[in-house]
Amino acid sequence: MRIEPTKVGDAKIFRTWGWTVALIVSEDIKEALERASVTGMKFKEVTGPSAISPEERERNRRLIELREQMDAAREAFWRTLGRLDEEAIIPIVVGGSWPARRQVWRIIHRPGGRTLLVTDGLSDFFVDRSEPSVGFGLELALETNEPLGDVEKSWPLLLLERVGNEIAEHESVREKVKVNFLSMEVSGQGMPEPLLTKEGRVGGLLGMESSTLPGRFTMPAGEVRLITVKVLMPVELAYLLENGKRGREELVRRFCQAGQGHLSRTWRQPVV
Repeated sequence: MRIEPTKVGDAKIFRTWGWTVALIVSEDIKEALERASVTGMKFKEVTGPSAISPEERERNRRLIELREQMDAAREAFWRTLGRLDEEAIIPIVVGGSWPARRQVWRIIHRPGGRTLLVTDGLSDFFVDRSEPSVGFGLELALETNEPLGDVEKSWPLLLLERVGNEIAEHESVREKVKVNFLSMEVSGQGMPEPLLTKEGRVGGLLGMESSTLPGRFTMPAGEVRLITVKVLMPVELAYLLENGKRGREELVRRFCQAGQGHLSRTWRQPVV
């Protein structure tokens, strides 16, 4: 990354934290950072031509092109589901097990005061292959009709983030959720008390069909599953664990019968 003071307009803030790569800055930027007593940086003078080979430059260009294609296609689909927030939620520190090593979530506002949170990157191409693909072939969706306030600090986003990471890190989980219902437990740290088990965990049911959300969508490189995440009350999770596949099917039947469907809520009566 190169920063030129003549090209940043009236910007007055430059944050160096969160970067794990070298930044190329002008002498003016270096002096300004030193005057501000900014710590944690090590400067090294560099001169001469770029060390990036033509092959690497072409690969980087191709990666950017692929990313822009994927982003545009997914965004077009998200907009068919409701009013999409223009700003995506992106963590400060990127990386992890997602295909393109970037974790992104989008917020979609839907009729009836519903808020739909979706992952926006599990279907990215694999960055180490630099060729078109739909990554893991799925994205996650969690919908609630409860007011959330600051969505970035809300429990639905916490739950979606933790479920997404579990799916990204375990191939066996990914393959199961593509073909059937799947239950999952994640850490309940920071979650509302009504959702917590005695062990401080939170349960979720993945893959419930929805009458208001499509089960899949098409990207330039292939088809992607849209998998719902429904939070479970502790007693529902216990029922599911005790009864296995039959318990999952019965829970789904009761959710539909009660008119709840795939919606997630913290304050509701359990269906068992």
